[in-house]
Amino acid sequence: MGQDPRTLPPSPNWYCARCSDAVPGGLFGFAARTSVFLVRVGPSAGAIPGTPPFRVIGELVGHTERVSGFTFSHHPGQYNLCATSSDDGTVKIWDVETKAVVTEHALHQHTISALHWSPQVKDLIVSGDEKGVVFCYWLNRNDSQHHFIEPRTIFCLTCSPHHEDLVAIGYKDGIVVIIDISKKGEVIHRLRGHDDEIHSIAWCPLPGEDCLSINQEENSEEPEIPNGKVIEQTPVTKGCYLATGSKDQTIRIWSCSRGRGVMILKLPFLKRRGGGIDPTVKERLWLTLHWPKDQPTQLVSSCFGGELLLWDLTQSWRRKYTLFSASSEGQNHSRIVFNLCPLQTEDDKQLLLSTSMDRDVKCWDMATLECCWTLPSLGGFAYSLAFSPVDMGCLAIGVGDGMIRVWNTLSIKNNYDVKNFWQGVKSKVTALCWHPAKEGCLAFGTDDGKVGLYDTYSNKPPQISSTYHKKTVYTLAWGPPLPPISLGGEGDRPSLTLYSCGGEGIVLQHNPWKLGGEAYDINKLIRDTNSIKYKLPVHTEISWKADGRIMALGNEDGSIEIFQVPNLKLICTIQQHHKLVNTISWHHEHGSQPELSYLMASGSNNAVIYVHNLKTVIESNPESPVTITEPYRTLSGHTAKITSVAWSPHHDGRLVSASYDGTAQVWDTLREEPLCNFRGHRGRLLCVAWSPLDPDCIYSGADDFCVYKWLTSMQEHSRPPQGKKSIELEKKRLSQPKPKPKKKKKPTSRAPVKQEVYDGNEDESIRESSGPVENGVSDQEGEEEAREPEFPTGVASVESLTKKRKARSMLPLTTSLDHRSKEELHQDCLVLATAKHSKAELNEEVSADLEERFHLGLFTDRGALYRMIEVEGKGHLENGHPELFHQLMLWKGDLKGVLQTAAERGELTDSLVAMAPVAGYHVWLWAVEAFAKQLCFQDQYVKAASHLLSIHKVYEAVELLKSNHFYREAIAVAKARLRPEDPILKDLYLTWGAILEKDGHYAVAAKCYLGAASAYDAAKVLSKKGDAASLKTAAELASIVGENELSSSLALRCAQELLLARNWVGAQEALKLHESLKGQRLVFCLLELLSKHLEERQLLEAKSSSYNAWATGTAGPFVERVTAVWKSTFSLESPEQYQAALQQLQSIKYPSATNNTPSKQLLLHICHDLTLAVLSQQVASWDAAVEALLWAVVRSYDSGNFTIMQEVHSAFLPEGCDHLRHKLGEPQSPITPAFKSLEAFFLYGHLYEFWWSLSRHCPKSNIWVRAAHRRTTSVEQSQQINNATPEETDPRDSQTEPNRPPELDVRLTEESKQMLITCKELFSEKHASLQNSQRTVAEVQETLAEMIRQHQKSQVCKSTANGPDKNESEQAAEQSLSSPQNECKEEKNQPLSLPELTKRLTEANEKIAKFPESVKIWPFPDVLECCLILLHIGSQCPGSVTQDMQQQAQELLQKYGNTKVYKRYCETFCT
Repeated sequence: MGQDPRTLPPSPNWYCARCSDAVPGGLFGFAARTSVFLVRVGPSAGAIPGTPPFRVIGELVGHTERVSGFTFSHHPGQYNLCATSSDDGTVKIWDVETKAVVTEHALHQHTISALHWSPQVKDLIVSGDEKGVVFCYWLNRNDSQHHFIEPRTIFCLTCSPHHEDLVAIGYKDGIVVIIDISKKGEVIHRLRGHDDEIHSIAWCPLPGEDCLSINQEENSEEPEIPNGKVIEQTPVTKGCYLATGSKDQTIRIWSCSRGRGVMILKLPFLKRRGGGIDPTVKERLWLTLHWPKDQPTQLVSSCFGGELLLWDLTQSWRRKYTLFSASSEGQNHSRIVFNLCPLQTEDDKQLLLSTSMDRDVKCWDMATLECCWTLPSLGGFAYSLAFSPVDMGCLAIGVGDGMIRVWNTLSIKNNYDVKNFWQGVKSKVTALCWHPAKEGCLAFGTDDGKVGLYDTYSNKPPQISSTYHKKTVYTLAWGPPLPPISLGGEGDRPSLTLYSCGGEGIVLQHNPWKLGGEAYDINKLIRDTNSIKYKLPVHTEISWKADGRIMALGNEDGSIEIFQVPNLKLICTIQQHHKLVNTISWHHEHGSQPELSYLMASGSNNAVIYVHNLKTVIESNPESPVTITEPYRTLSGHTAKITSVAWSPHHDGRLVSASYDGTAQVWDTLREEPLCNFRGHRGRLLCVAWSPLDPDCIYSGADDFCVYKWLTSMQEHSRPPQGKKSIELEKKRLSQPKPKPKKKKKPTSRAPVKQEVYDGNEDESIRESSGPVENGVSDQEGEEEAREPEFPTGVASVESLTKKRKARSMLPLTTSLDHRSKEELHQDCLVLATAKHSKAELNEEVSADLEERFHLGLFTDRGALYRMIEVEGKGHLENGHPELFHQLMLWKGDLKGVLQTAAERGELTDSLVAMAPVAGYHVWLWAVEAFAKQLCFQDQYVKAASHLLSIHKVYEAVELLKSNHFYREAIAVAKARLRPEDPILKDLYLTWGAILEKDGHYAVAAKCYLGAASAYDAAKVLSKKGDAASLKTAAELASIVGENELSSSLALRCAQELLLARNWVGAQEALKLHESLKGQRLVFCLLELLSKHLEERQLLEAKSSSYNAWATGTAGPFVERVTAVWKSTFSLESPEQYQAALQQLQSIKYPSATNNTPSKQLLLHICHDLTLAVLSQQVASWDAAVEALLWAVVRSYDSGNFTIMQEVHSAFLPEGCDHLRHKLGEPQSPITPAFKSLEAFFLYGHLYEFWWSLSRHCPKSNIWVRAAHRRTTSVEQSQQINNATPEETDPRDSQTEPNRPPELDVRLTEESKQMLITCKELFSEKHASLQNSQRTVAEVQETLAEMIRQHQKSQVCKSTANGPDKNESEQAAEQSLSSPQNECKEEKNQPLSLPELTKRLTEANEKIAKFPESVKIWPFPDVLECCLILLHIGSQCPGSVTQDMQQQAQELLQKYGNTKVYKRYCETFCT
């Protein structure tokens, strides 16, 4: 064990943007509560070789409230200077070598929230507060400057490392500003982008913006608005990057030259090994940053669960980061990280120090990203210390932050080998005790009375005793079992049981084998054994002698009782202390003289320690209890109460004591001599323990949140500080926050005043396993004193102030008359005597006297008393106390009168109405109704209804509640009190349901409709929201209640919603709800397989992850895969089943597609047709199959989706249309035109593909892309010729002179030649004629529409009556038809008139009517379009198209190309 003192410090403060810092050479400081702890890191720390090189070297003490900011001066030569800011309103400058304040200022009027020592100006410290005020303070000239930039809460600020006047400030609402302090705080840039608290700002360590290769144009997301005015490009603004971390889960990199964001990094959700993401992790986040000096292309940030990430900024387009300590589990922080500080040690190691909510300070090696060492810390008072008797050197510490620490003080590699145990604790740990023989068995007690057992070698939660103390657990001790536990057989009882003493004064015996069973109060055994009748004292301490034969109990009255096993016979009472006993300790058994083991030391709320030698008493075993009043030794010197004593296991009679005077004292008890005094704590000591291995080493814990390991040989003082408790008061003054007289502000989220409450509650609400109860920067008031059943001194004075006011007198006038002068009172007596004792009638004079002195009615007859009551009652009413008047009337017995008066004045009360039955049933009924009316006037409708119910007026009560919109209450009453079939109930449900539905509360409305047995409405209202979950629930509900048709339609809607989200599994689940949707399941199945097929061929942009298992196989032709899945998944085998599915689907018709049909909807409709086609093939209905296939192709053609059309061809007609021709039979069947159309579309697709392969000479994938683009940009449709010029405008313009090098020889394959010959099928004269007529109709209609538009426009704009008298519509027609779009000059000169247009339209319609239905009903590719493409191919690849075909194409173009859209192409090819 190392001979070196050690410190377990308090936890670094939470929720501060900069409260830790480090300087080169290896000095690190962090703010903890009201002070700053300094840690020396590196070779100069003087650590034992082999252990981590760091040491806690001191503390900066001086602030009276939480330290909120800490920053070193980073200027060589003054690394010893640092600054702190605190909630006490001051900023202090310190010298760390002397640990003294150099200077301070209290300029801020509000809570300081940010602080930074300028890295450019040696003596400049910048601070900001919660109201947005910034102070710049120059240390050397003691000068300051004040800037008020924005009225917002500042969260952090950082001075620029490159320019002395620039400061970046981050606010609570996510705004970041850069100000120039030399120009009165002028805002240089206002950076908007974050939408939550800014936690950290880091400047890029390199000036200029060349270190990161960010394409600014691409990444910038916001326009450049540098404070609304143009800023000249000075070196100030020119260049540097700035990184900000925010609670909105993003890191943003900003360019200062442009004043805008250039990169956003979104934090990843990292799944921990051994568990998912904690549900509250997203809410709780602190995002701190560090930009390493020597690695400007990397940035370190914290993450959700305490992980640290190293981001690579060179690849801004992808989110690339490295996790710190990725290889070794358990090295990362387990909670959010607040601060990151770089530190360069003397041996030039680059380290990074992090502070976290998990109360650990960790040191990271930046070269390896591994954790070098961890410094644990305490977030509460150190209440209890206990060394394990089995596992030597294992020190358990009970802490007020709800965690037990187990410190392996013997670890060779790690001075601070500390494990935390928090499961099941959830409260301050006030007592600990190791099992004397069982390894790793640790008993603990908490301040809420819980007693539990931990196995420190396992990760299991502790066992908790089912019996709780009512107050704090003071002490735990293992001892022999006593009755009733000791009465079990040898195998049924444990060798040792656990005893706990609680603040309510009871000692419980727990059976460690059955902690779930009952624990026994030992007072019962004490009473029975010693026949005690009187009340037993309140116990405050228990201690067993090491041999297990004697038990000592300390009591609240200062007495100590000694009991003997097996039945706790009382053998001795020690009356020495006169205040509550805090601690008792028996001397160890292995002293040089056996009688030493009979020594017992005790400490109480007095400052004196007494040692008693109980050898004679124990050995004599007296019949009746002995009382001892003289101690064996007295140890005086402490000046405040004693909280703990411990014997040295290495010496005879050597004792250490801990006291509220702030010191620990070592005594030689046999000589009554003080040996040494430890004064290292800054608070009141609560516990002390002697190292079991090192005679010179002692551990102590206090309410300063510290545990110190100290050596007796190194202490300067030998006895406690004397004087009038001065040291204690001084220490308290320093460490206790000052009570603020001003009004208390609510603590903000950034720094809860009592994080004990703040975070503790948060954690407990999460779940057992999420973390311990916290009390981060809780001040002394957050912790109770260790043992103080008495009231604190302040309570009495508070009580006296808040004593209950004396109740108002019922007879104030009478009372005041009894306090008049003595003469008047004497006169009263004489008048009263005369009245009582005159036998005859009272004379007038006496009667007048009695009337005047009405208060004597109390002593005469009833009539006089009534008069007195009347006078007093009037007085009460005049003074505004009707309730007192009512009481007087009640005394008199006039209840009915009271009720009437109160009802008239609207002053009925509950108590008056409750008394009404005294006056009779009818009076009560009347009073309750009157009270109900009164309550309605006071808007207390529910209470009024309750009173009406009390007189059985149920309908009135329900109506009252309903009319005032208390529907829930009305239904509860009606349901409870009326018959189930009462129509009122249904009416209530329906009315409330309608209101809820109107307000958008659909689920509750559905419950109302179900309550009213209107299940159909319930399903309808549930489906109103229209999201998948609502629709599915509605469908299930409709199915349950037998509304099958509704259920089926809702299930289908649900599936379609899920389809939009590409949730295939969910869609199939929804369709399963109804048997009638079997057909739709097949459609969705085919759609899923097709989507998967398209995705694999990279033709779909959206990727889907939730495919069904059967969608993954890709082998074999597509149709075979579909039928195989149908067979295996949907059990579709027999022709009957196929026929049934076909009938189901044939009844559904979808509208035809247009350019604007959404792609997902289009795919569904196409797949519906394809499903019909496959089903028809399966039942050998080839006509229907051809028809369905054609509609699928036509849909993709109409919507302009060439890609899908070609995919349908390749999947369903891989070998072309020949196999279908054979199946169809005779050539003249009714379906032949449909087959011809299908074949034509097939050829049309192949024709385009062939042409593009010539035009572009590019890989096939590009053809697909080109194809998709082309079809979506313009589709030549017979119905919509006015929408766009044909696609060929692009290729035609660019290809008038072929751009292929002349020497390139394009050779055609046989397949291509064959295909080109087959294309003759596309030259259908009748279709060309029909399409030409349809184009004419469309053109005329467009012209007419334009004329109408022009006419309406001119009507609006007509300004004078003497306007043009020519028909406006004719003018418009001329204008529109002679516009520059029309290239034909003849047309320009001869505009068309309205009759001419009408004539054209009629002719075209007549032509269309003459065509046979078989031509009109089945769509056909645009014949002229095909002619143009073939002519193109002929010009690009001479010889590929036969002369005959070229001739035919030109003829068709000349004959039918007279509409304006084709004219110019006809001229090109046909002249």
